[in-house]
Amino acid sequence: MTDTLELCHWIGGEKVDAERPGEGLNPSDTREVVARRPEGGTAEVDAAVAAAKAAFPAWAEASPELRSDVLDRAGTLLMARREAIGTLLSREEGKTLAEGIGETVRAGRILKYFAGEALRLHGQNLASVRPGVEVQTRREAVGVFGLITPWNFPIAIPAWKAAPALAFGNTVVLKPAGPTPATAEALVAVLHEAGLPRGVLNMVVGRGDVGQALVDHPDVDGLSFTGSQGVGAGVAAGAAARQARVQLEMGGKNPLIVLDDADLDRAVTIALDGSFFATGQRCTASSRLIVQDGIHDRFVAALAERLRGLKVGPALDPTTNIGPAVSEAQMETSYRYVEIARGEGGRVVAGGDRLQLETPGWYVQPTLIADTAAGMRINSEEVFGPVASTIRVKTYEEALEIANGVEFGLSAGIVTGSLKHARDFQRRAKAGMTMVNLPTAGVDYHVPFGGTKKSSYGPREQGFAAVEFFTWTKTAYTAL
Repeated sequence: MTDTLELCHWIGGEKVDAERPGEGLNPSDTREVVARRPEGGTAEVDAAVAAAKAAFPAWAEASPELRSDVLDRAGTLLMARREAIGTLLSREEGKTLAEGIGETVRAGRILKYFAGEALRLHGQNLASVRPGVEVQTRREAVGVFGLITPWNFPIAIPAWKAAPALAFGNTVVLKPAGPTPATAEALVAVLHEAGLPRGVLNMVVGRGDVGQALVDHPDVDGLSFTGSQGVGAGVAAGAAARQARVQLEMGGKNPLIVLDDADLDRAVTIALDGSFFATGQRCTASSRLIVQDGIHDRFVAALAERLRGLKVGPALDPTTNIGPAVSEAQMETSYRYVEIARGEGGRVVAGGDRLQLETPGWYVQPTLIADTAAGMRINSEEVFGPVASTIRVKTYEEALEIANGVEFGLSAGIVTGSLKHARDFQRRAKAGMTMVNLPTAGVDYHVPFGGTKKSSYGPREQGFAAVEFFTWTKTAYTAL
């Protein structure tokens, strides 16, 4: 057992104490309370937005070197504390310790990347069509951003939203996900330790009403949201009603095509990684395995065998391969979809049974379901757990049609030895990101992230694309 954390809101650069009616349990051992949390509301959101609005002019006009230095120092601090913060992340979210530490390091690298971007904010000098007139463009900060972040990457996603917002001179109010506020608070604390001025970054802990208060607040100039499609649609409608900027990432039902010419061992390893690690709780996870007939049976048998060799267990156990689901609700969702798939005719070839381990937790056995059809619910609805299904196809064209045949379009992959099919897939896959001979889950932090259809809405996140959302362009004309 480890000491229970007592969480606070962060408003105006200070911890704001409050009653803590909420408890966050360790998914690996539900007897342990990781953190007690406050339940903020409209009053806390109003105070946080007011602090961010007051801090905006000075932060926007500050030297970009100052902003760069703060982000760089914060990145260094995160990476130096990777063990402690990664352990907290694993206790709170359920990722294995290796995954928790890796995510903490990723957050540090994101901060350092945007430390550099703060110094690279540039415009253009253009020739006017009128003699004696000069035209220039410049990028300027927008104002106050509300960031609504999910629990599955509790430090990386707050970092990749907050870092560009701060780098380009905006101020922020962060609403972290209900199951993982302690990890988000660790990020906020590090940024303040690194020298962030008061009011530039604020955090309000609470339920959905906190997010709604941010969506509706007249002084919030932009909203960046990652979560479910249903909630995201409401965020978009609320932002549009008052003409605020909005950026949404809303999940996926990602396909991995395996063609007959694929290397079997490589294909199995790619599917194992993309479908099941991080307990399948990744919006980029490959939940639909679309496998050509000639390799299908061998692929299913080999993947099932690899799954049976994975150890499900407590996140901090170094021998664990798959940690628990983040919550009882997520665990039950996974098992419910296994039963739905069985009821529709799917055949469970590995996993599918409930686990009883020495410590009480929300454990899900990695599950592979064969003999499914494209129209089944298991192949059209997001499970967000370590559950994958296979769909047998005869041709590449059939595989591509099925891959594109859902309402999501975040990440899509193919395993093949054919350059022709690989290049064709990159062109024709209806997804924001395509992977050739790589897992669908696994992206770099310095390039654009986002999808098509109902997976994403608004400008891309991460990398050099982030400037589009977190700044606006001013065009200046001068008569010489």
